[in-house]
Amino acid sequence: MINKNAKLILEDGSIYEAYSFGYEKSSAGEIVFNTSLTGYNESLTDPSYKGQILVLTYPLIGNYGIPPINSYKNNIKKFYESDKIHVSGLITSYYSDYEFHWNMEKTLSEFLKINQIVGISGIDTRSLTKKLRNKGTMLCKIIISDEDYLITERGEKVSIKKKNIYGNGKYKILLIDCGVKNNIIRCFLERNCTVIRVPWNYDFLNEDYDGLFISNGPGNPKEYKTTITNIRKVLKFNKPIFGICLGNQLLGLAAGFDTHKLKYGHRSNNQPVILSGTNRCFITSQNHGYVIDSKKIPNGWKIFFKNLNDNTCEGLINYEKFFFSVQFHPEASSGPIDTQFLFDVFLNFIKLKNNK
Repeated sequence: MINKNAKLILEDGSIYEAYSFGYEKSSAGEIVFNTSLTGYNESLTDPSYKGQILVLTYPLIGNYGIPPINSYKNNIKKFYESDKIHVSGLITSYYSDYEFHWNMEKTLSEFLKINQIVGISGIDTRSLTKKLRNKGTMLCKIIISDEDYLITERGEKVSIKKKNIYGNGKYKILLIDCGVKNNIIRCFLERNCTVIRVPWNYDFLNEDYDGLFISNGPGNPKEYKTTITNIRKVLKFNKPIFGICLGNQLLGLAAGFDTHKLKYGHRSNNQPVILSGTNRCFITSQNHGYVIDSKKIPNGWKIFFKNLNDNTCEGLINYEKFFFSVQFHPEASSGPIDTQFLFDVFLNFIKLKNNK
């Protein structure tokens, strides 16, 4: 490890000196934290982190390296949530350069270098996280060797540019890609589905499908005006709809709910949620900064799940129309799979509609 050659500068003026690893370049973005103990390769490649500097609170990072870039089906990467890293930088307390794992192909530092992403260590990430929990998420910049970097607006939305089709299953799922995680596609393919993946602003109203899926993604949901307009149009139809994370917010906005930004978001693999009207609690994986405002609920809609930590809305459902969405990630990756049954619920809704 070289001498401290990096600085983390927060929007409030705080400065932290650090070591650099990975690709040595200055960077900037919104600083957020994740409390998960494992799964850094999944988090780094999660499109929902686009434009963000990720702080990992667990103190030992990099010790199991990075797995091989193997394809699962239809050229979908097996151990990654997309084809590249989406964070703008990585902050750790300690970077382990004594990594070993039976499935390791390269080190975390090598992985960051290939993707031209900066990493810094030697910072008390738990103290930093306490600051973020107190003041909320803020802008920041990582400066390497005094090379300054201006904080800019978030990059273009992480979505495919043209329609793509995966699998040849019985049920046709039209997937609106706002930054979809690979494991969502895997979950559908494992359930005898054909996935028709279209860009976030694609006019899908004339597409043939059995069920509509709205994916996760980065940023403020209100910026996806074209997507919301298209969803609002299909709410008049009777085909089942399922949304995850950003998809929950977009469905809510289309249905008449409002959204607001959380002080520091939910980014971990241990968020407890409760199924409304029951005592059933599930542990979930989450990564989001915005939520549905549940103060005003449109006719026909109900709150599906609630967060047990802060009582925020974790899902919506319209039983009459077979529309539902969740704020958490039932496909996990990384994280618990307590709620992966929701994919089966969606397919059962499709079967019920097809039998009518």
